[in-house]
Amino acid sequence: MAIIDTRRDQMFPILQPEEIDRIRRFGDIAHAKAGAVLAKAGEVSPGVMVVLEGSARVTRRDAMEETHLIAEHGPGAFIGELAQLSNRPSLVDVHALTDLEVLRIKPERLRAVLVAEAELGERIMRALILRRVGLLETGAGGPVIIGRAADSVVIRLSGFLGRNGHPYQHLDPDTVDCARVLIERFSVDEAELPIVLCPGGQLLRHPSNAELARCIGMVGDLDPDRVYDVAVVGAGPAGLATAVYAASEGLSVLVLDTRAFGGQAGASARIENYLGFPTGVSGMALMARAYNQAQKFGANLAIPDEVASLDCDGNDGLSGYHLKLVSGETTQAKTVVIASGARYRRLDVPNLDAFEGSSVHYWASPLEAKLCAGQEVALVGAGNSAGQAAVYLASQVKKVWLVIRGRSLDASMSRYLIDRIKSLPNIEIVTRNAIVELEGEDGQLRAIRHRDLDTGEEGRCEISHLFLFIGAAPNTTWLSECRVELDNHGFVRTGQDLAPGHPSLQTSRHGVFAIGDVRAGSVKRVAAAVGEGAQVVAAIHAYLAEPVTTA
Repeated sequence: MAIIDTRRDQMFPILQPEEIDRIRRFGDIAHAKAGAVLAKAGEVSPGVMVVLEGSARVTRRDAMEETHLIAEHGPGAFIGELAQLSNRPSLVDVHALTDLEVLRIKPERLRAVLVAEAELGERIMRALILRRVGLLETGAGGPVIIGRAADSVVIRLSGFLGRNGHPYQHLDPDTVDCARVLIERFSVDEAELPIVLCPGGQLLRHPSNAELARCIGMVGDLDPDRVYDVAVVGAGPAGLATAVYAASEGLSVLVLDTRAFGGQAGASARIENYLGFPTGVSGMALMARAYNQAQKFGANLAIPDEVASLDCDGNDGLSGYHLKLVSGETTQAKTVVIASGARYRRLDVPNLDAFEGSSVHYWASPLEAKLCAGQEVALVGAGNSAGQAAVYLASQVKKVWLVIRGRSLDASMSRYLIDRIKSLPNIEIVTRNAIVELEGEDGQLRAIRHRDLDTGEEGRCEISHLFLFIGAAPNTTWLSECRVELDNHGFVRTGQDLAPGHPSLQTSRHGVFAIGDVRAGSVKRVAAAVGEGAQVVAAIHAYLAEPVTTA
């Protein structure tokens, strides 16, 4: 059943008069005539609106612009969802059914409500999250992707939106009639597919993630003159933890990430060894909670916005730091936290790029599982991420061939995962082997060739999807202009690794810190990353409290 049927009371709670009185100081009174538009999908709304008198209707539009009722709100109900927490475009349409009086609460004041009124704020926050989940179920208010399911651009865009918790609809012209209707309506040639229709009416052809994000209002322009207390580069567990703790303690925080919140942890199908979740939790669910928590405390999360370089300006941080973005924008911060993690390592075969995005994957989410449901797949890797992916895929596909270079998984994978893998009849471990060749055409993989590292004997396996979990290299190339000290493997050196008594987690640059997987000597676990994210906030406070000295 849809979440709106199972959790309606939590999605649409009615505030009592005394509760409304408690939050009146956070908003202002507004009036609207019957039929007035209170919010429109694709446009920024004025914030959350508590209905005082009258009633309003909330609707969603599908790809053919047909209207569907979501809810009708009367006195005591409030209008809004997560988009209103961060001043982003509305995902729904709202009209006044009668003359209306509302208490209008703007985003910054809504965050104040959630913090100041803990119990009431919890009910409101839960409703905002559940409403977003409901919209995700239907794709309401998001862009419409028109293209074939196996197209690499469709897979990339769908994955990008899904990883960022943003609703979307996908229409395959081979299976959905209305996709053909829309192609004809917009006079789109087959060669131009896929296309994306944004809620505001814009049509994009083969857009980049950044182009799509700007079209739907996920990210906006940054103020180049604003100086944040801390800029966090990377929105994985470490970066999000920094955002939550720093923002909750009153620091102004900007978080930048090139793809999505959650990092590699967000792509984990199930994390079973994270404290407090004895039955396990999906990486996406855990990281989405952290992302919403950071927004609750007022952190500015700019995703996707990729940092091109860190400019130290020759003053070792005395005048703050400038970050140059790939988009051409710049932003400033008194301190910088490097939480950029690592980039996935690629297989060393000549034609790998021909299959990436369509047949070769670096994470195993429901999107990839749907593409290869019922098929045999190959997965390369022997770490915990590989084990989690193998277990998840085994529940979705006919068979998983787990290809590893070692003689066993014992040296690199947690025991609980090894035991789980050995208990699954449709996972076969191929030891002491490496993939040496990919076969296929037009972006579609047909088979892999693998070589025994001991005998040199080669084998061939017919599969259409290959998953690579072969580790990652530190994402530090953007630090070259600032000359932050790295170790021999490219990881950022900090604290005692630089000199006795050097401030914990601080790099060779004063006011620049490194945490998580990108830091030399870090423990590659989600809990460790979260711990460092909390710990670095104390280091930031200490740095900001230091007296300013000049030469």
